[in-house]
Amino acid sequence: MARNRKQDNNEVGERRKRETTLKLSARKSRKSVSIIGAGRLGTALALALSVKGYAIDAVVSRRRQDARRAARMIGPATKLLTMSQLSALPPSKILFITTVDDAIDSVAGRIAVAIKKSGQGRVALHTSGALSSDSLIKLRDIGFRVGSMHPLVSISDPHAGAKSLSLARFCIEGEPQAVRVARSIVRVLGGKGFSIKTSDKALYHAAAVMSSGHVVALFDIATEILTNCGLTKTQAKAALLPLLKSTIENLQHHTPSRALTGTFARADTATVIKHLEALGTNAEAGALAAYKLLGLRSLQLARESGADLANIKKIRQILQKE
Repeated sequence: MARNRKQDNNEVGERRKRETTLKLSARKSRKSVSIIGAGRLGTALALALSVKGYAIDAVVSRRRQDARRAARMIGPATKLLTMSQLSALPPSKILFITTVDDAIDSVAGRIAVAIKKSGQGRVALHTSGALSSDSLIKLRDIGFRVGSMHPLVSISDPHAGAKSLSLARFCIEGEPQAVRVARSIVRVLGGKGFSIKTSDKALYHAAAVMSSGHVVALFDIATEILTNCGLTKTQAKAALLPLLKSTIENLQHHTPSRALTGTFARADTATVIKHLEALGTNAEAGALAAYKLLGLRSLQLARESGADLANIKKIRQILQKE
């Protein structure tokens, strides 16, 4: 029995050695990455790339504990650095800057000064939705090919976010070589990419904010309105979420004009009047303003779906009254 157990232990040891060798081989064969910014997105991206065999050479953060936490999730081979240690940044083939938007330009400048060498053959990408690759001009000046790779996904937790990246659409722009590298990364992650002109980056991001952040804000308004009906915030959220989910389901299968349901889809004038009276009496002015503004857009969709034109005209006049 002892001899069999010893043989089993030896086999386990050999298997672990082979796995380690394979991992090291993968690190050498796949492109290496350093990530500047150990927040939720940066850590999620590092986790997702490491699972796909990318070598995460280093994680850099303003605070060492943030970099340490990220590296602990990724693995012991990842180097921990703070912003004051950028001169020790490894010569990774791919450099991701995942800091807040306002810091990207200055971080790029600090990296360019700290490494004091050519970035020839290397690619730098940032993950901002609003900023273009022009924000990395200081890295481009020392030889990096620069671009941006923004995931259209909401990330609130690194582990869940790493999985979400495989389902995301990525907006990619920048210099041709950087775009090719970004597209390759997106394919490896399992996502899908599309490209826009550099000059359209802010406009693109405004659309992203409206379809995500503004939806959250609108949901908060609706939740607040229900609390005025006597529900708690928890009850209001539970009541409205299934409705929101069914709307998203409709949008997955139909055009916006077909997905629109309810009062405005039917151009129900009397109901709109009741809504306006109730909101004017029982809700904040912001809720009433949002209802009117979005109602006008809903009327355009209702017209496309064939609602009564006379009623659409009446409702528009009502909504446009001061």
